[in-house]
Amino acid sequence: MVAPLGATPGVAPGAAADARGPSNGHGAAGYFADDDETRARGLYRLLDEHGAPVGDLSWLDRALARRLYDGMLTIRVTDARMMALQRQGRIGFYGEAMGQEAAVVGSAAASLPDDWIIPALREAGVGLFRGMPLDSYLAQIFGNARDPSKGRQMPCHPCDRATNYVVMSSCVSTQIPHAVGVAMGMRLAGDAGRCAFGYMGDGGTSAGDFHVALNFAGVMRAPVVLICQNNQWAISTPGKLQTAADTIALKALGYGVPPMRADGNDVLAVYDACRRAAERARAGGGPTFIELLTYRVSAHSSSDDPSRYRDEAVTEVWRTQRDPLVRMQRLLEARGWLGAGESEQLAATIEARVREVIAAQEQVGPPPRSSLFDDVFEQPTWLLLEQRAALG
Repeated sequence: MVAPLGATPGVAPGAAADARGPSNGHGAAGYFADDDETRARGLYRLLDEHGAPVGDLSWLDRALARRLYDGMLTIRVTDARMMALQRQGRIGFYGEAMGQEAAVVGSAAASLPDDWIIPALREAGVGLFRGMPLDSYLAQIFGNARDPSKGRQMPCHPCDRATNYVVMSSCVSTQIPHAVGVAMGMRLAGDAGRCAFGYMGDGGTSAGDFHVALNFAGVMRAPVVLICQNNQWAISTPGKLQTAADTIALKALGYGVPPMRADGNDVLAVYDACRRAAERARAGGGPTFIELLTYRVSAHSSSDDPSRYRDEAVTEVWRTQRDPLVRMQRLLEARGWLGAGESEQLAATIEARVREVIAAQEQVGPPPRSSLFDDVFEQPTWLLLEQRAALG
């Protein structure tokens, strides 16, 4: 058995989060030759913590590698700016994905434009990676007149119809059955070659919706990739209080859903695992459940203080020694695909773009009050018309 990141064999995920990393990893040849239970207990890796290959990367070219790295850096820079805005009182709330960018971007890169994305809390970067305009994303963060949902959504709940990116739900795990339902809907509509990506956190696997969704997906062989970002903390609840199972991936076995378990800080392993699962779903092979083992190095949200409930010395190890961007940057530099100082220049360019869009969106006023009555009924009732007239 391969020890989970931050855990020991036989101990539930998150039960002993400490400075230790995995004892070893599996390249594709070994990992995918194993049986389902061995894969659920193992950990698929293609890069070690220093960015050195530990598996076959003959399929990787510069274009894909840079796309993955640029996508992760975009999330890192954007999230940092959004957190600064929240601290300055310019937006009300934010939840960043710091330290989890590989899980976000690697999975997003495995999707195709016609696939549907049903996110959880930290997948806004999936939408951005797939083409959600930054202007629209920030308009939704501000809830201004350019917000496609007209300022009605909760903060940090973006959506994008053009890229099939569904708005998240704050009710934990309710989106998992939705993902399976979307997948089944596509199949019933005859949309062959498409699949849905459904996301959840480790805490989401403790809700009843998770079990309902896994059971239905397994029975109906839904074309869905179900992805759990196991960052080892469900707000302040550690993994040992989430499950007695050795790994979260093992839960899929009881529902007849093939599991995978990958190093969530290795963007190449995430991409390869999710790509394989998506190809299987599109070919009619049914669902796959993927546990991406990572760590939430930041607070749960801008309203949280994690120092009150966890050892931040452990967090610092993950922040400094297991950063997914640093890991990928080292590989890129070693292969000559990223020049000296190029990462800093790219970050500055992204920062300038984000600041430009922020400045523009802050000048946009709130949605008109009359929009409160839009989209309630196709034809407004006499009562709504009366209320709108009274509003002035």
